[in-house]
Amino acid sequence: MERVYNMSNRLYQSVIHQMRDATDRMIGVIDEGGVVIACSELAKIGETRIGIREEMSYSGDTVVLNGYTYRAIGQGSKLDQIVFVEGDDKTAASTASLIAISLSNIKNLYDEKYECSFIKNIILDNILQSDIYIKGKELRFNAEESRVVFLIKFSGKTDMLPYEIVQNMFPDKNHDYVISVGESDIVLVKEVKPTTDTKETERIATGIAQTLSSEFYAKVSIGISTVVDNIKDLARAYKEAQVAIEVGKVFDTEKNIISYENLGIGRLIYQLPTTLCEMFLQEVFKKGSIESLDRETLMTVQCFFENNLNVSETSRKLFVHRNTLVYRLEKIRKITGLDLREFEHAITFKVALMVKKYLTSKPVKF
Repeated sequence: MERVYNMSNRLYQSVIHQMRDATDRMIGVIDEGGVVIACSELAKIGETRIGIREEMSYSGDTVVLNGYTYRAIGQGSKLDQIVFVEGDDKTAASTASLIAISLSNIKNLYDEKYECSFIKNIILDNILQSDIYIKGKELRFNAEESRVVFLIKFSGKTDMLPYEIVQNMFPDKNHDYVISVGESDIVLVKEVKPTTDTKETERIATGIAQTLSSEFYAKVSIGISTVVDNIKDLARAYKEAQVAIEVGKVFDTEKNIISYENLGIGRLIYQLPTTLCEMFLQEVFKKGSIESLDRETLMTVQCFFENNLNVSETSRKLFVHRNTLVYRLEKIRKITGLDLREFEHAITFKVALMVKKYLTSKPVKF
């Protein structure tokens, strides 16, 4: 933890140095080992003051001992450093309180900035795996908490910056981290319960989208990762959220909230080389091209799939006679050689349609 404490030491010393002219007393900070890490008298830095923390455990946040007044910086589990002021009178007590409050606020802002930078480096793969745990311990970061990554893509301009909007929506900076990864792309790393499922994360995303739409007139797309239970997996979770949005653009164009876990076969197709996809289409449609199927026929197929290959239910939904639907299915069989009333043929055709959609979405390279 040496690096962070050195950085904290310099931070404290800088503030104490600026405060020394405002008081005629010696002021400073000691760490949890009783060592003076910052002081208005530089010669005192490195000295050890024994028994202060133990005394505080009995007497509370403020202790008067051997002509000095000591005040804890922070409370509870965050009680790490202690301010000291020369003197045992009321002035010393009030000065110690003011310095402790100031340093606590400064340290919180410092830690918040450093933690966000730490999380950003993890999700962007800018930190070695071996360094993640080391830096996590330095920051007192809970490495094994369950978290979800939401990638929020803003479309168009808003009166406020996207980062500020999302940051104001999630002010709990001890559990939720809002990170800007682009002018209109915001990442929310949110702490969740280990039992959180896809429905719950989609509910959170829906709430975000509705708030942004109703209060800020902002249109967004949100990709949702799986739940990860270790900080080293946040980079993977961020990639999942990215893939969710990219695959959603191809296969679920009408949705603005897409969960990685619900991508299904589309996730696999998206990762296939285009040459392999083209070969697959050529093999499936040996007897006739998929382009020879008109829009009405393709809509019939889509409805047939949505109704679990049930002819009666599909004809009812399409408001056509059963025989008309059978005629259309026969037409598809003659053109493609695939009888959609057979499960295996239907699966092949469904995948082929998705592959075709994927190839159509890919930019043409010259």
